[in-house]
Amino acid sequence: MRSKRMVTDRSGSNDLEQRSVARIVTAHRQQEGAGFTVRRPFPAAGLDMIDPFLLLDEMGPAEYGPGEATGAPDHPHRGFETVTYVLEGETEHEDSAGHRGRIGPGDVQWMTAGAGIVHSEMPARRIRERGGRVHGFQLWVNLPARLKMTRPRYQEIPAERIPQARTGDGRVQVSVIAGQALGVSAVIDTHTPIIYQDWTLEGGAGVVQSIPGSHRACIYVFAGSVHIGTRRAEVGDGQLAVLGEGSAVSLHVPDNAPAPARLLVLAGTPIGEPVARQGPFVMNTREELYRAFVDYQSGRMGSIER
Repeated sequence: MRSKRMVTDRSGSNDLEQRSVARIVTAHRQQEGAGFTVRRPFPAAGLDMIDPFLLLDEMGPAEYGPGEATGAPDHPHRGFETVTYVLEGETEHEDSAGHRGRIGPGDVQWMTAGAGIVHSEMPARRIRERGGRVHGFQLWVNLPARLKMTRPRYQEIPAERIPQARTGDGRVQVSVIAGQALGVSAVIDTHTPIIYQDWTLEGGAGVVQSIPGSHRACIYVFAGSVHIGTRRAEVGDGQLAVLGEGSAVSLHVPDNAPAPARLLVLAGTPIGEPVARQGPFVMNTREELYRAFVDYQSGRMGSIER
């Protein structure tokens, strides 16, 4: 029989105050960009954001035939950050600052739009032409007022540089995009303290992950199901668990689970400022939002040269 011993991410620490599940939201499906479908747990009715996170989209998993794959052609952003994490397939991107690149399985692109940029995100040419499987996530992270107009920047981290760790029994694995887990720390620099982690738990596995009490936190399950918190609330594929207060969260998968659980742990320090958002712009006031549209339409954010 498999052991149900919980592994903690802090050696020998048993005094962490457990967070419980305050709310469970089922992601809705909608079309984005040029017509691709996403699963979106938030924003949703009654859950506009989880400060500092503005949006989470799961793209796929989808299997495209030749000529079927679409993406997000030229579009602007100002006032926040986009984090693209690819699980399957490849994405090609280019922008008005002359930056071009490609991210594949396990790669992360953390783009700080700041004062404004026009960019394009499309499935790789070979997928558009020949077809293929696509799966990934895009997370929008708000910026505080003092950084809304900061200079745009990119952090592109290939899969081999994303820290990974396993528990001693091998049943729990984590990729640490931001924050710390199981003794490893992220290499990505964030403007505000953030946790962004991709966890895989096999049947019979359990782990306790610390989360600073100052953070708001949520967990999105994208395969299988996981029991969360001391009350072991079950959260399944396509569901988001909004967590209550505490300094840690426990994750557990029963022995008889038919498949491993896959999930994202997201947490961050709330910015706590007014949010004015519309489409691709997120500012603090309606006046700043209006200025963003004027700047884009007048060409001040540039265009992609091809």
